[in-house]
Amino acid sequence: MTEQEQPTSEFKSKSGLKRIFAAFFYSIDGFKSAWKNEHAFRQELALVITGSIVALLLHVSPFEKLILIGVLVLVLIVELLNSAIEAVVDRVSLERHSLSKNAKDFGSAAVFLTFALAAAAWVVILWPLFA
Repeated sequence: MTEQEQPTSEFKSKSGLKRIFAAFFYSIDGFKSAWKNEHAFRQELALVITGSIVALLLHVSPFEKLILIGVLVLVLIVELLNSAIEAVVDRVSLERHSLSKNAKDFGSAAVFLTFALAAAAWVVILWPLFA
C-alpha cells in the first residue's frame, strides 16, 4: 500500500445501483434498531406522526405545513445522529470519561436546540391562527 492510499473497511459499500440498494436496506436496519433500542426515538416518532396529522389539518399554506412537518422530522434526524454518537462512545468504552460525557452531552444539546427550533416554528406559524 502506498502512502497516499487510505485503508478502507471491508464493509465499505459497493458502487452504482448496488450501493443505492445497500444504503436503502442499511437505512431500514437503522430505523428498526432505533425503534427497538431508543426510547427517545419512539417518543419523538409519535410526536412527528401526531404533529404531521395536525399540520395537515390546519388551515395554513402548503409551505407552512411543510415547515411544521419538516422541523419535526429534523428532530428525528438529529435524534438518530445523537443515538449514533452514543453508540460509538459506548462501543469505545463504557467507562466514565469526561470526553465521553462531552460527546453525549453535545448530542443531547443538539436535540434540545432542534426541539427549540421546532417549537419556535410552530408558535410563529400558529400564533396568527389563535391570536
